[in-house]
Amino acid sequence: MNTLTIAAPRPASRPDATATAAARVQGGAGTLPTLWALTGFSLALLLGFAAAAALDARTLDGSNVWLKPAKFALSFVVLYATLALVAERLSAAVRDGRAMRVTLAVMTLATAGEMAYIAAQAGRGVHSHFSVHTPFTALMYTLMGIGAVALVFGIGVVGALAWRDRAARFGPALRLGVGLGFGLSALLTLVVAGYLGGNGSHFVGTPSPGAATLPLLGWSLEVGDLRPAHFLALHAMQVLPLLGLWLDRRGHASPRRMVAAAAVYAGVTAAVFVQALLGLPLLRL
Repeated sequence: MNTLTIAAPRPASRPDATATAAARVQGGAGTLPTLWALTGFSLALLLGFAAAAALDARTLDGSNVWLKPAKFALSFVVLYATLALVAERLSAAVRDGRAMRVTLAVMTLATAGEMAYIAAQAGRGVHSHFSVHTPFTALMYTLMGIGAVALVFGIGVVGALAWRDRAARFGPALRLGVGLGFGLSALLTLVVAGYLGGNGSHFVGTPSPGAATLPLLGWSLEVGDLRPAHFLALHAMQVLPLLGLWLDRRGHASPRRMVAAAAVYAGVTAAVFVQALLGLPLLRL
């Protein structure tokens, strides 16, 4: 005799990690909104410091006391906008994964600490960097150094995550540009900024009073200045990805071109660094 069987309903499949992360992003959570919020916050700080400079005529070492915090705010605008633009191309699973979230949390804490102390010292009309004259300022300078290292390592981590994310919306040259650019920024900045922090000054040599400097940037035109090499080291993370994006769009996405460009960039940065160590200015007028 035939029997009637009724199949039990199959349990609904569990969503995978990518779908879960995508749902979080669609719901407004995730690291991308945080990165754009940090970009906007840094821009607001920059505008605030510019307004303070317009109202406060005090100077320190010949420059307005609010110039240094304004420069740092601008650097954070560029940093977090760059990270946000890269994060937009990552897969949802990587963009909102634990590694990215922890990295961003550490970078946010370091940024807040650095900007708070630099702004507080500017308000007092005293130095925030190379100031170790009291136990407090020595401690804060050490903590700023730790924060700077955390930021640099964060850049390296994001670059590595982007490099390994096979589902990211990168062309071949852009993928190399992000991986090599972020990696070089981390490595070169650790070397240059590490030496700069222990040097006790931006300069290698003692500039004479009223010595010529490069307009706007303030780099010495008389003695060695470590800031040009520091600038180049920091901005590998923008230059090489932009080059990669350009090569992809022109259909010239050769890995050898990107590797060669990265080698040239690292070589130029190293040459500018050595030039400063020899006490020679970037330009001499």
